[in-house]
Amino acid sequence: MVEVPDALSTLFSARVETDGDRYIVEIPKSEVSHGAISPGETYRVGLLSQVDASSSATAQPQTPTQDTDPERADTGVPQPPVDEGEIRNVTIESLGDQGDGIAKVERGYVVIVPDGEPGDSPTVEIETVQENVAFASVVDNDGRTV
Repeated sequence: MVEVPDALSTLFSARVETDGDRYIVEIPKSEVSHGAISPGETYRVGLLSQVDASSSATAQPQTPTQDTDPERADTGVPQPPVDEGEIRNVTIESLGDQGDGIAKVERGYVVIVPDGEPGDSPTVEIETVQENVAFASVVDNDGRTV
């Protein structure tokens, strides 16, 4: 598990693009609009590969989500970083009060995974998305026996 410092300003998924002799990582507009970062400032950037050795070959890559709700797109309110029907690889970090697995994705957004155990890395399908939590079901286990 990756240690996340308290000073973390933002966390999002993005593709590294080539532009001549340099590389570009685009920052979603929502990260600036809700105040996580400011244009013109300098930030320390860390990159984590989204593919690890335990990933399933059939898992779909994570893609940055866009603000698709027209009522909230320009209000500065961050949108959930997942969409219903999206397939994700997650790592269960802890157990919730009801015994379900708790995984966190971009910006610390919580994904609840039934029957998940800390350390599990299942591929899940996001079923229900709420403002501060999503509920998912396992579509492919990480090889652990159930």
